[in-house]
Amino acid sequence: MKRIIFLVFSISTVLYLNAQETDSLLAKANIFYAEGKYQDVIDTYENILKLGYESPELYYNLGNTYYKQNVIAQTILNYEKALQLAPNDEDVNYNLQLTNRLVVDKIVVLPVFFVTGWVRNLRNLFTSDFWAIISIISFLLTLLFISFYLYSRNLGFKKLSFWFGFFIVIISIISFIFSYQQKQKILTGDTAIVMSSSVTVKSSPDASGTDLFVIHEGTKVWVEDKISEWNEIKLSDGSKGWLKVNDIEEI
Repeated sequence: MKRIIFLVFSISTVLYLNAQETDSLLAKANIFYAEGKYQDVIDTYENILKLGYESPELYYNLGNTYYKQNVIAQTILNYEKALQLAPNDEDVNYNLQLTNRLVVDKIVVLPVFFVTGWVRNLRNLFTSDFWAIISIISFLLTLLFISFYLYSRNLGFKKLSFWFGFFIVIISIISFIFSYQQKQKILTGDTAIVMSSSVTVKSSPDASGTDLFVIHEGTKVWVEDKISEWNEIKLSDGSKGWLKVNDIEEI
């Protein structure tokens, strides 16, 4: 029992100290930003990330700071990371769209079936955690309506409880799926940003492969496969090819 108490106390102490250090670094970053010391701001934010702290605000501010330094690829990368945690944030979306105009490659996006687009927009309304909360609450409400259906003696109320329960359990299932999909977007790292100023995409994972096309820093790609030091990537227009792992950074 003493060991458990000591372990809990140790973990709590570490978390408290990390929180204190994070708050201190955030305060320093704000001072540096006000003074126009943007590289110091970037270094401070990177130190905060090394402590394991993440938030959409942190990535958003880091993106803004890189923008001040005119580092387009890092700006887009951090805005994209902020969107993973807050997919419906208007400020992040606006700044990302604005910065994407500076990217050399103007790639045509393949049209999406309207139902797919509608579902994607609906899923992006909330974060993974929020969808999980909706799913849990909906499930509990479903259990409540099931109990009403089983124990009520009023036929009309039993029917009403059945249909309400059926409708809410559907919401619970959909919310769970959305929560899972949002979480997978963060964990799988299937998208990336080109960090090199320009890179030639090859037809095969080999330096002697045929040159297919050239893409530039800030372009968003989807990682399809990995072989040794090569990634197979796909662009939003459907084009595919291979490039070196160190030419991109996963979101």
